[in-house]
Amino acid sequence: MDNTTKYLVETWQPPGLLSQATQIIKDATLRQILSYVLVGLIAYPTIVSLLRFRRLKKLHEKYHYPTRESMAKMTDNEAWEIQKAVSELEFPFMYIKALQFALFRTYGIPTISSLLAGTGQFSNPRHSLKRYVDTSVLIGEFVAYAPTSDRSQSAIARVNFLHSGYRSTGKILEDDMLYTLSLFALEPIRFIDTYEWRKLSELEQCALGTYWKSLGDAMQISYAALPSYKTGFRDGLHWLEEMDVWRKAYEKEKMVPNAKNKYTADQTTAILVYMLPSKLKHVGYNFVSFMMDDRLRRAMMYEPPAALYANVFSAALALRKFFLRYLALPRPYFLRAAKFSEHQNEYGRFFTTEWDAAPYYVKPTFWNRWGPTAWLTWVLGLPLPGDEGDKYYPQGYHIPDVGPKYQEGKGREYLEVTRDRLHKERTGKCPFH
Repeated sequence: MDNTTKYLVETWQPPGLLSQATQIIKDATLRQILSYVLVGLIAYPTIVSLLRFRRLKKLHEKYHYPTRESMAKMTDNEAWEIQKAVSELEFPFMYIKALQFALFRTYGIPTISSLLAGTGQFSNPRHSLKRYVDTSVLIGEFVAYAPTSDRSQSAIARVNFLHSGYRSTGKILEDDMLYTLSLFALEPIRFIDTYEWRKLSELEQCALGTYWKSLGDAMQISYAALPSYKTGFRDGLHWLEEMDVWRKAYEKEKMVPNAKNKYTADQTTAILVYMLPSKLKHVGYNFVSFMMDDRLRRAMMYEPPAALYANVFSAALALRKFFLRYLALPRPYFLRAAKFSEHQNEYGRFFTTEWDAAPYYVKPTFWNRWGPTAWLTWVLGLPLPGDEGDKYYPQGYHIPDVGPKYQEGKGREYLEVTRDRLHKERTGKCPFH
């Protein structure tokens, strides 16, 4: 270093406020530095805590339903908007895990697990992985997009078509349809209240009840098993309350041990731990068991997790809750958990934006093939987006074709008739009036 450069380095001073801050740090004693650190440790969690509840406050200001009576007027569109904030901004991780676990929980009912095992969709990994992704796509489409949107109504119509043959022949029981719907409405509330940094407000719970009740109407699921079927439900909370009572009674009677339960649970658990290294898969299996209650565990013929694992999982979830509540800033809108591409590509298809099983419907971009997730996938010896030709549908998915391979291209007339019905019936208004 020459003399001129040395002089500039030694005499350089940062401008303005930065200069003053630098000088304060230079002159500060150890005691003063510790005081500044202590103030920061107190101030930061306080600021995070205040910011954490801003979105909830704004939701209550925007959707002004101050009393239980007023919530009876909540519209389907409003309920969807509130749920969207819950699922994409407030609790995206736990919300999607709750829906996944809701589907998993249905396999504890022998009439459901036996039908699934009989379809052959769990007969090999290729079928089971695609079935998992297809189910996630269809549910995700009608959750992510407004009730009146073409994407939402197309996804509902496709689900109805895939179920239609089984429902018309009685292979799918109507009570099993109602039970599945109850879990999609209730499990997110239970998961969030148990594992997240705050519980859902009454407004948010009412929104979930309103939305899923409307979805049940769209899927033509009968509520005849509920006490207020004839007199009508007052609001989303009332519907949730009756669904919860009915669900618990149904599980008490129908959720019993069965070999088919275990078979479907084993195949699904293998999907859930798909991205784990082989030496860590036992941790994943123990975690799945940990998330079950005793009744479900007995029905699926699973052993309870080892005590050490249970303690570690409980501590990890508690630590996550504390971190999110006091140390993590709220998720900004531009980082919302959007699972699907917004616009159709040149093939008239959509993409999923991430994968946690096989990379079905993921665009083989440079990032998706060389980013962090791609490297982890490669290290595990698993396929990347774009691998193996068209096997994983690198051109994306077309909603009217999502489902088993043998159902692609089928049900077009059914789809159009159902979408016409939904266009007339599901107009975004209050489903209780």
